[in-house]
Amino acid sequence: MPKTKTHKGTLKRIRISKTGKVRHRSANHKHLSSAKTGKRLRQLRKDRYLSNPDAKRLEKLLFRRLRGRTQGRASLKRSPSPEQRRAAREAAAAES
Repeated sequence: MPKTKTHKGTLKRIRISKTGKVRHRSANHKHLSSAKTGKRLRQLRKDRYLSNPDAKRLEKLLFRRLRGRTQGRASLKRSPSPEQRRAAREAAAAES
């Protein structure tokens, strides 16, 4: 059975944030900017996030589960801060 390959064209156009949201560049920003208002150009500069149904479609192209697509941010596992790591190490050292 052949291995599944990720869609490389899609990978080049999106970025997946730590929370699992899919960021992409908004359309209509590359050229012909003199005809667009300043307000419109400022809004186009921002990275946009894909909606949940579109992110679900991308999961099939990328062959990976996009974490946090349907979860809240609080439910995602965060890596501990250096202070928390130090406290955990000291607690482990005190036990042994």
